[in-house]
Amino acid sequence: MKKILLLTLVLLCGCSGFFKMKTERPLAKVYDDYLYESDLKGVIPVGTNAKDSLTLAKNYIETWIHQRLIIHQAEKNLSSEQMEFSQQLKNYRNSLITFTYENELVKQKLDTLVSDEEVENYYSANQQNFLLKDNIVQIQYVKIPIKSTHIKQFKKLLNADNSSDRTHFAEECEKYAADYFLDDQNWLLFNDLLKQIPIKTYNQEEFLKNHRDLEYQDSLYTYLVRFRDFKIKESISPLSFEKERVKNIIINKRKIDLIQKMHNDIYEKALKNNDFEIF
Repeated sequence: MKKILLLTLVLLCGCSGFFKMKTERPLAKVYDDYLYESDLKGVIPVGTNAKDSLTLAKNYIETWIHQRLIIHQAEKNLSSEQMEFSQQLKNYRNSLITFTYENELVKQKLDTLVSDEEVENYYSANQQNFLLKDNIVQIQYVKIPIKSTHIKQFKKLLNADNSSDRTHFAEECEKYAADYFLDDQNWLLFNDLLKQIPIKTYNQEEFLKNHRDLEYQDSLYTYLVRFRDFKIKESISPLSFEKERVKNIIINKRKIDLIQKMHNDIYEKALKNNDFEIF
C-alpha cells in the first residue's frame, strides 16, 4: 500500500497544479510531526522516471524520519537554555542578508574586463608572488606507432622552424600520429608531459638541463619531443603561464574594493543623516 501511495505521489509531482491542492494527505508521521506531499516539492527533478522518483521519495522520507526521531530525543534531553538559538539564528540571518546583497551588488557593478596592460603592470609589480611550484616546459611532441614508415620524416619536421614546414608537420601529425602537441608557445607542466611519455626521471631539473631533443620507444610507440624552453620550480613563473591567474586576482581585488566602498558609503551617508547613535 505504501509503495502504491509513493508511486502515485511521484507521478503526480510532474503536474504543475499538484502542490496547489488545498487538501493533502500525510506521507509519514513521527510523534506529532507530519510530512506532507508538498514537503517533497523540488526533491524529485522534473522528467525523472517513475522508478528513480520512487527511490528519491523513499530516501527523503526515511531521512526525514531519522532526523525527526533524533530531534525528538534531543529535545527530551536538552535544557531550554541549551536549545536557545535565537541570537545564533539572528546572526546567521544577518550574514545571509549581507552576503546576498553583496553578491547582487557585485553582479550589477563589478567590471570584469581586464586589459593586457593591467595584467602586465600587476605581474611586474608582484613577480615574487609568482614562483613556480612545479617545473614547466615549452615543447613540441608527437607520438607515432612504432611500425610507422614516417618516423624519419617526423624527426626532420620536428626541428623545422619555418612556417611552411610547421604547417606540413601539423598536416602529417593529423594523418599519421597517434597523439601530438605542437604549440610550443604555451607552457605545460612537465609532470603532465611525463604522463604522456612513459619515461622515468629521478631528477627533473637535471633532465631538463641536459635534454633538448628526446626520442623514446616502448613496445607500441615512438615518442619524439623537442624542448623549446623550460623553467625550474621556485623560479619566477612566466607571465603567459600566469595570465589567467593575474586576471582573477585583479577582478577579486576589484570585488573586495567594491564591497568595501559600499560599506563605507552606507556608513558615511548614515553618519551624515544622523541615522545612528553611539551611547
